[in-house]
Amino acid sequence: MVGSMEEYNTSSTEFTFMGLFGRKDTAGLLFAIVTVIFFTALMANGVMIFLIHTDSCLHTPMYFLLSHLSFIDMMYISTIVPKMLVDYMLGQRTISFVGCTAQHFLYLTLVGAEFFLLGLMAYDRYVAICSPLRYPVLMSRKVCWMIIAGSWFGGSLDGFLLTPITMSFPFCNSREINHFFCEAPAVLKLACTDTSLYETVMYVCCVLMLLIPFSVVIASYARILTTVHHMSSVEGRKKAFATCSSHMIVVTLFYGAAMYTYMLPHSYHTPAQDKVFSLFYTILTPMLNPLIYSLRNKDVTGALRRALGKFKSSQRVSGDAFYGCFPYEWLMGDCGQYGHAVIKGLNWEEGC
Repeated sequence: MVGSMEEYNTSSTEFTFMGLFGRKDTAGLLFAIVTVIFFTALMANGVMIFLIHTDSCLHTPMYFLLSHLSFIDMMYISTIVPKMLVDYMLGQRTISFVGCTAQHFLYLTLVGAEFFLLGLMAYDRYVAICSPLRYPVLMSRKVCWMIIAGSWFGGSLDGFLLTPITMSFPFCNSREINHFFCEAPAVLKLACTDTSLYETVMYVCCVLMLLIPFSVVIASYARILTTVHHMSSVEGRKKAFATCSSHMIVVTLFYGAAMYTYMLPHSYHTPAQDKVFSLFYTILTPMLNPLIYSLRNKDVTGALRRALGKFKSSQRVSGDAFYGCFPYEWLMGDCGQYGHAVIKGLNWEEGC
């Protein structure tokens, strides 16, 4: 009985991370890179949220969804990176059973919400490009809130379903997690019982959370590119293809890295590869999303200039109307062949 208790100690001790900073010759450099990425992600996403909520000219469905994407990015990078950085500075590598459970739950909930949100946001882009005149109706406030609620519901369901099962397995004496946070595949390697049935359930969940949203994104961009291909403006086509390419690179990195981690058989995995692929969708993507999706277009840079102008001067610039781009400006990089158009009808707020 004593031997059995020593072998299967489930919750009374701590886990130990092998982490990213195991090699002394590269630990300092990696620490500096991760720190810069973390604070850049927080700053870029924070600026996006601030601009979208304070500038009435950005009160459109597209930016409403992007503000929630930025919020999710800020939250889930903050569930992983701060502890990793603090542990490195203090020379610690441990996390309690409760802390690991909380980190696992928050990570699954937040990253699951982003999986669904990116897929559902493809609907917004599809409507903006392929049915621009119906955009105000098809992307009403109610529809936007349904997209947000659906994303959070899907992510929360994933967290509440998988976390209790993952953390209920008996863990062997070796409690070293060969990873930099409590991700399910790495934690399950410590289990002393057969986890094949649970891994099958997790695989099915990943099909729903990864393949389906990713397929929606691919189909939407394919339809968008088909529409763009028929544009008469050569310059407009080039800008659209360039923007679509950058968007697809980020989306592919995000979904592709997650698919590798959760859907590829274990025989194709190594701990080092798992860490690298996890870096893409847990640390790099939260930094790239605001830079790729929003901070490059003229609506956001215009809002940033107005905010800086208000900060530097108490004078407020007034005008009869705001002239900007239709929602498909994110694709064109500017107003492209369509020129400028009053977007008051597409804005939820008066004054733009």
